[in-house]
Amino acid sequence: MRLSHIELGATLFIPASFRSLNAIVNEQKYPELKSLVIDFEDGLCSDDIQSATKNVEAVLQNIRSVTPLLFIRARSVEQLKTILAFEGITHIRGFVLAKFSLSNATAYLKLLEDTNYLIMPSIEGSELFEQSKLLTLRDILLTNKKKVLLVRFGLEDMLRQLNIWRGCAESIFDFASTSYVLGGFISIFKSSGFAISGGVYPCFKDDEGFKKDVQRDLKEGLFSKTVIHPSQIALAHKHYGVTQEELDKAKEIIKRHSEAVFSHNGTMAEVSTMLPFAKEILSRKELYGVKE
Repeated sequence: MRLSHIELGATLFIPASFRSLNAIVNEQKYPELKSLVIDFEDGLCSDDIQSATKNVEAVLQNIRSVTPLLFIRARSVEQLKTILAFEGITHIRGFVLAKFSLSNATAYLKLLEDTNYLIMPSIEGSELFEQSKLLTLRDILLTNKKKVLLVRFGLEDMLRQLNIWRGCAESIFDFASTSYVLGGFISIFKSSGFAISGGVYPCFKDDEGFKKDVQRDLKEGLFSKTVIHPSQIALAHKHYGVTQEELDKAKEIIKRHSEAVFSHNGTMAEVSTMLPFAKEILSRKELYGVKE
């Protein structure tokens, strides 16, 4: 069965040089973790690449667990070629394609075309701000849709290019420019059937701010929070649970799938339009439970 993006939960990004990487990969450190990205990009200096490469090669040869779901983010197409040759590479589920753009999209996809690896393209550059380029990237990804687990956007890269700094109490959707950019991004990819991950929340000591950020992600149709600190894992999973009201409505939609429309708690429910929502709610319930 194909992996669902709902199964990713909170996705922890760990630098490839991290000393405790082996313990995390083999569930000894954060057993609640559902997905992990070994990162050769952010948080890794160029001087550390060689030692980080050896670290990851050793970890891959020592994998004893099928969870967490394991992905690698390479710095470039050239580095991805090197990583694909690692002994033990078949233990991972796929790759985050860093700085996915019109200049490298074809090369990335060509390199992986004869493999079964899943991909999470990460769009981080100037394409974020030009709808025509996003549409072109979407069309390129549609040719490989079965491989695409979800699409990511570089939130910190977006802020940097707009010369914006946000505080812990502020949502990325509070700013006119970023809200506009993300609105277009979400519309283009979600309307074509792609899932989209939530952006990073950098204030890892602010639990209340993180909760609001996750809730806003869900409101905007984003799922699988990018997390940078293990304290955020359980918090995200808690909020990925569903309410009893959501569950009841989803069950009713599934139950009455043969009807065109029906009334639920005084509101109209169109089965054909709400069936994907209902199925996602049931998947979230199975993985993350019902919220009190």
